[in-house]
Amino acid sequence: MSLLGNLLWIVLGGGLLIFLQYVVSGIGLCLTIVGIPFGIQAFKLGLLSLVPFGKEVVPGPSAEGPLAIIMDVLWLLFGGVWIAITHLVLAVICALTIVGIPFAVQHWKLANLAILPFGKEIRDRRD
Repeated sequence: MSLLGNLLWIVLGGGLLIFLQYVVSGIGLCLTIVGIPFGIQAFKLGLLSLVPFGKEVVPGPSAEGPLAIIMDVLWLLFGGVWIAITHLVLAVICALTIVGIPFAVQHWKLANLAILPFGKEIRDRRD
């Protein structure tokens, strides 16, 4: 079921658009030495945004450290808000139809992750 959800997500849910947004921002961030940790995070979020069904986000081992908080604040100030707004706009558009509600839920999950991504891990969901 995850495969079908992910295929429909890429075509109908805006998954390809969000993936490209993360990849372009990740490439831009990796052009500087200081931005490499942020670029790597953008690539991880990009892969999750391409195939979000069957995945879950859990707190990682570094979720409580001060470095994760500092990185989250910098991420939030320099781009996380705009990516989260993109997710929220696409969630509203998807929620207009009954078929799009699962896509809206995924966009909501990704918007929450786009606000504070550091200190979190992406795992396969075990149903």
